Amino acid sequence: MHPNPAFRQTKEAAALDAARKRSFGTLAVNGEDGPLLAHVPFLLSEDGQSADLHLVRSNPILRHLPCDAVVSIMGPDGYVSPDWYEVPDQVPTWNYVAIHLRGRLATLPQDQMRDMLDRQTAAFETRLAPKTPWKTGKMTPDVLERMMRQIVPCRMVIRDIQSTWKLNQNKPDDVRLRAAEQMERAGIGAETLFLSKLMKRPDG
Repeated sequence: MHPNPAFRQTKEAAALDAARKRSFGTLAVNGEDGPLLAHVPFLLSEDGQSADLHLVRSNPILRHLPCDAVVSIMGPDGYVSPDWYEVPDQVPTWNYVAIHLRGRLATLPQDQMRDMLDRQTAAFETRLAPKTPWKTGKMTPDVLERMMRQIVPCRMVIRDIQSTWKLNQNKPDDVRLRAAEQMERAGIGAETLFLSKLMKRPDG
């Protein structure tokens, strides 16, 4: 998390909303020989107090559970050219949104895997409307059962939520807005278009 308090003012509810929309992050735990990482989709509970995810059974992280863990979620990010500010003595920077969910990660009973898979699938398939949602019922039961034995359900009880929204809030409004407009005109991609919108309204 960025140490500048100007980038750390976003309310917890907004950070959770962004994490829920992204639903994908980097899971990190401490191992004997250093950090262990996994890239995982997750499903936040309605109250934002837990995150459900699953790991392939061969993942070494499972050998360390239960343990403290963090899920790092990246939002949009992009390079900011000093020229875009149109004021002297500026330097290049990189704007971004990042959210860290910290808590205690543990496995769940294996018989909860089907329920988790159904809940995750329902949440993600809803985003594809009007497509008819895919459901596990479309699978041959034996094939589904065999595949589910290869993955392990896990839940992280969230103890702390931190986020950085580095959107040039440390610049005067007119300077920040010029940079946002220039980023939008640069047309680098959909991600920076979203980032430029956030820069225009860093307080939501």
